[in-house]
Amino acid sequence: MTELEKCTAGEYYNCHDKIFLDMKSNARKLLQEYHALAYEQKEEKRHILQQLFGEIGTNVSVGLPFICDYGQNIHIGNNVSVNMNCTFVDCNKITIGDNVLIASNVQLYTATHPVPLSERLTPDRKEETEQYFCRTYALPIKIGDGCWLGGGVIVLPGVAIGEGSVIGAGSVVTKNIPKNSLAVGNPCRVIRKINEDMCNV
Repeated sequence: MTELEKCTAGEYYNCHDKIFLDMKSNARKLLQEYHALAYEQKEEKRHILQQLFGEIGTNVSVGLPFICDYGQNIHIGNNVSVNMNCTFVDCNKITIGDNVLIASNVQLYTATHPVPLSERLTPDRKEETEQYFCRTYALPIKIGDGCWLGGGVIVLPGVAIGEGSVIGAGSVVTKNIPKNSLAVGNPCRVIRKINEDMCNV
């Protein structure tokens, strides 16, 4: 398997492989151009986002500043608002559905490392070299249609948030959230069902 295939499959991969460095370099270039544009330069902004993201629907806004790792692993539907100062670490796929609100300071992290130190460190590392010293893997994140992520929400690797759900400000989402749920806290927990009157629409 190539390093890219390992990454996509959720296995340990070399994040300093040339393919990732090239992807990151391209993303940094496009982000620099994006940040240089004025607020009202909507068409120019969309043109850059079309190059940066793997997929982008209609009526999508991404506030400044915005940070992502590769860009091409981000797939966004229609009618999506990403507010200012959001960070998408898209080492694996980030899928955002239609009619989604993402508030300021939201962080979506697909990349992670093993918790035990013995597993986290690269077994054949050499202290005197520039070799990356720890293992990395990445798991996809999915945000369903009609979701709203409040300010400062953090979504961890491998999490799926069901359609119609609302995540309260400041929450840390460590596990999947079912659809049509209001969930808050650290760790984020469902406190009640919502949108029940729309389930049969």
